[in-house]
Amino acid sequence: MPELPEVETVVRSVAAHLAGRRIVSSSFTSRFVTPGNRAKLTQRLAGRRIESVTRRGKFILIALDQGTLTVHLGMTGKLLLSGEAGEHTHGVFHLDDGLLLYHDPRQFGRIEFSEGPPPRVARLGPEPLEISFEEFRARLKRKTRMKALLLNQAFLAGLGNIYADESLFAAGIHPLTPASKLTAARAKKLYDAIRGILKHAIKLGGSSISDYVNGRGERGWFQMEHRVYGREGEPCANCGRPIRKILVAQRGTHYCPHCQKK
Repeated sequence: MPELPEVETVVRSVAAHLAGRRIVSSSFTSRFVTPGNRAKLTQRLAGRRIESVTRRGKFILIALDQGTLTVHLGMTGKLLLSGEAGEHTHGVFHLDDGLLLYHDPRQFGRIEFSEGPPPRVARLGPEPLEISFEEFRARLKRKTRMKALLLNQAFLAGLGNIYADESLFAAGIHPLTPASKLTAARAKKLYDAIRGILKHAIKLGGSSISDYVNGRGERGWFQMEHRVYGREGEPCANCGRPIRKILVAQRGTHYCPHCQKK
């Protein structure tokens, strides 16, 4: 699933091109629209002007002159500025200057229109690149295991499996460590690791695992920097011992038992 760096990269790749464009017409498959009234959505969007494209957590927010489109890419979703509609195209925006296509082979992505503030965004926690260390540490005062907490979008918005695993490894924290057990020093190390890894991943265009690309069809390169994610059984880059994979919060979790302590 695209996480914060991938979604941010998509936004940066399409924002300048889309700002100021007008939606002439649009079409969607029923599964992509939430709630599923396609005709009503296409009527609402006709003639609307795109003001801006931004990100909140893992959501893409397309602000219109009236209302907002909230797009979630699901597992395999792509927003593309060029190409042709095909079997896996579930959203087409005909603009006054070009097209915007939504492709999604696995069909877990969703689009939602709201006249006011997007309801999905209201439930999100702070942005990892904006939260202060003091607030971050205060939010750790709970018994939830660290990996599960990092996946909780109400705790921090935008982290998923990849960047939770990589951040915990960089901070030397075992994924099963209760959040409330972190000392101030370990909390600061995790805070810095999350921010540093996210910034570096954005710089490299995100992680292109499976078929992820940005709005121009370009792959990211942060997957070449992964230290633990997807590396079960491979030697740890720090100590040489095998990377292990366990299940935490129903998600596969990669870590080094030697380098990451509870």
